[in-house]
Amino acid sequence: MSRPELIKRLKQKNPKISQSYLEIIIETVSESIQKSLYEGKSVQIRGFGTFFIKKLKKNFSARNPKTGNLIYIPERKKIRFKSSKKLKLIINEEI
Repeated sequence: MSRPELIKRLKQKNPKISQSYLEIIIETVSESIQKSLYEGKSVQIRGFGTFFIKKLKKNFSARNPKTGNLIYIPERKKIRFKSSKKLKLIINEEI
């Protein structure tokens, strides 16, 4: 689902709230999640899931698949998402 589709659905469920206000709400939530992840905190949304940062170790023995040469990969961070039990049940029921 894209951002405009999300705004459209929220507008359908809440017709009294203006579209510009809904855009501000989505932007604020997005910025809050980004800021928390940048600070190294996890973000838990009950009934949906948890966003968290995972540090990946540096790797001295990685290989370039094209040339076969050894390359160095520095330590880095990745964003991970773990869905809640409720979300997993919802997804598996509809299949």
